[in-house]
Amino acid sequence: MTQRVDLATVMDRLAVDEVITEYAVAVDDGDWETYRGLFAPRGRADYRSAGGIEGDAVEVGGWLARSMELFPMRQHLIVNRRVRLGSLEHDTGDTAHVQADYINPMRTAGHDSGSTAPDFVCGGRYAFALVRTYEGWRLREVVVREKWRHAPDRQPAMP
Repeated sequence: MTQRVDLATVMDRLAVDEVITEYAVAVDDGDWETYRGLFAPRGRADYRSAGGIEGDAVEVGGWLARSMELFPMRQHLIVNRRVRLGSLEHDTGDTAHVQADYINPMRTAGHDSGSTAPDFVCGGRYAFALVRTYEGWRLREVVVREKWRHAPDRQPAMP
């Protein structure tokens, strides 16, 4: 590889990482417009393993907006990111796959204990598929594979 190719690879890896970080921040902040904007046309998300739905970014963004009202405090920590750049139509670097672990502490609405500590925590692994577009890297697919959760005795019903 030449230095120029190495630099392009590093830049792509940083840009892909930025999309993953923006994803976590958008969900935590309830910024559903940004969430939907992170997806490529026909981008999809699958939250079924965590009790959610699977569908296009608009549909899933709406479901998340309603569901996250149950958790006014949330903080996605996405770690151990394994980024693999791929190719589409023999043009190196047009696709990327990211496998990343997550832990997600949240606080359910309506708790009167006065504490701000999370009372609902889940963890698992994300599988992100990204594609390079004219607007930059965008999510083509997000799949959540929840592995565990610790919840209060009284669980809120998911919409």
